[in-house]
Amino acid sequence: MLFVLRGSVLPDIAPQLLATTFFAIVITLLHGRVFQWKIPLNFVPFSLIGLTLAIFLGFRNSTSYARYWEARTLWGTLLNETRSLVRQALTLADEPARASELTQRLIAFVHALRHQLRGTDPTADLARLLSPLECDRLSTAQFKPAVLLLMAGEWLRDQRQAGRLAPALVQAMELPLGHLSEALGGCERIAGTPIPFTYAVIIHRTIYLYCVLLPFGLIDSIGPMTPVIVAFISYTFFALEALAAEIEEPFGIAANDLALDAMSHMIEATLREMMGDKMQNALPIPANFMQT
Repeated sequence: MLFVLRGSVLPDIAPQLLATTFFAIVITLLHGRVFQWKIPLNFVPFSLIGLTLAIFLGFRNSTSYARYWEARTLWGTLLNETRSLVRQALTLADEPARASELTQRLIAFVHALRHQLRGTDPTADLARLLSPLECDRLSTAQFKPAVLLLMAGEWLRDQRQAGRLAPALVQAMELPLGHLSEALGGCERIAGTPIPFTYAVIIHRTIYLYCVLLPFGLIDSIGPMTPVIVAFISYTFFALEALAAEIEEPFGIAANDLALDAMSHMIEATLREMMGDKMQNALPIPANFMQT
């Protein structure tokens, strides 16, 4: 664990960590003097400020992790509810073979949501999953996942009107469809409502001032060990801030963000398996899915 780089945020904070350590070395060599003026500091104010800073960092990290975990829970809902819908379509409808159309729309919904959250183009995924007519309908839609849920609801309506699905069963299948709509809204809320910027500004400024002034408070107490302690404390504060900023937006592509690609492909694979599909059109599940 001491030598792991992926996911450690060390590459992201290396420049400021090296700069802070170099500054501490210079201050140590100058014995805490700047232009022949001795900076009169000791460790007492840093203990008080450090406690306050730790509380702020703890709040920031707790808030960021809560957003991350809620996003993961919502994607777990996608898996559970899409499975429920496909199972119900296969076991409750009079013509289970028609469930393939619903399944394709649900798979397309999952991929479209991933692309919407990341701001990427879903055209390729939609083209391999949907008919040209359905793709044309979605081409002008701004919120494609919502339209795909509408199309899934239209499938239920068509089955009811054709007499292949009893009205009571339609109501039962509407329940997981409603949960998918709630999960969609939850993901959009997280993506569209970042943590107030002022929290990041306050913590960022306080951390940098703390780490820059810290060598002046330690030089008289620990002498040559000052750069080592400054580097360790700076790493802790810089890393916690960087991690909080990274997982605050859990739908990105950073190492500590949610593995949306792997989860999307896994949902597709399990729905296709329920349909008895040989997976000829499905994307492979990444080998390191369980590690992501």
